[in-house]
Amino acid sequence: MLYCVQMDVRVPHDVDPVVFDRLKAEEKARSEALQRSGKWRHLWRVTGRYANISVFDVASHDELHAILSGLPLFPFMDITVTPIGQHPSAIHQE
Repeated sequence: MLYCVQMDVRVPHDVDPVVFDRLKAEEKARSEALQRSGKWRHLWRVTGRYANISVFDVASHDELHAILSGLPLFPFMDITVTPIGQHPSAIHQE
């Protein structure tokens, strides 16, 4: 199942910068592992915001929820999930 996921990161002003840097490094490592596994298919930055738009390819809603809630920056994210599918007029089929 494919999902378009928008993640907006909201960093509290009182967060310890050392702790936040560690969380960002953990987030990067986790996202890279998920990309290598094929579950995190696409990752794009949203220009001008601390945000991304991603495409996930997972077996179920529950699997996506487990992945997203397990991200190190999850407590600081506003997330919007949209299930997506191949458009019949798309010239490139997945």
